[in-house]
Order: sequence, then structure tokens, then C-alpha cells
Amino acid sequence: MVYVPCAEHVEESADARPVLRRTKEGGVALFAYSALDRLFEGCGAGQPWILLPVRAMEPLRESQGFDLVLLDVFIPPEHRLEHAGGSKYR
Repeated sequence: MVYVPCAEHVEESADARPVLRRTKEGGVALFAYSALDRLFEGCGAGQPWILLPVRAMEPLRESQGFDLVLLDVFIPPEHRLEHAGGSKYR
């Protein structure tokens, strides 16, 4: 299972929009966290999220088009979604 940051809180996981970020190289990355406390530490306590089985990552990649998954990454507070205006890419 992994915790995936989302753009907003939703009632149904099927409605969730995972947060995607552009890398310096121009790729698209999805962040995933191995534990909820790591997500809150890396993204902030107010970050919306969904819990997914690892086997769901490939179908998610196919539907969302990201190039790589970054695990347990710390995002500096000034670059977190709450400060980025909710944009899909940052």
C-alpha cells in the first residue's frame, strides 16, 4: 500500500486526482509515501491523499501519464500544494 497526495479531498477514490510534478529534466513525477506520517512530513498535515495498493500504480500511470514515482520525498513548505495554488504541475 502507498499513500498518494491528491489535488483535493474527494468522497470516492475514483474521483481523486493525484498530484503530478514536472521534474527538472521535463518528465512528470508522481509522489508516493510508504506511511501516512511520512506523507504528512513530506507534504504537510493538510495534504489530501488516497491509499492505493502497489498493484494499482501501473493502471494509475497509464491513466495519468507520469514517467516516474518518487517515494517518501520531502517537499519544502514553499513548494507544497497549499502554496502552489493547487496546480497540477509545479
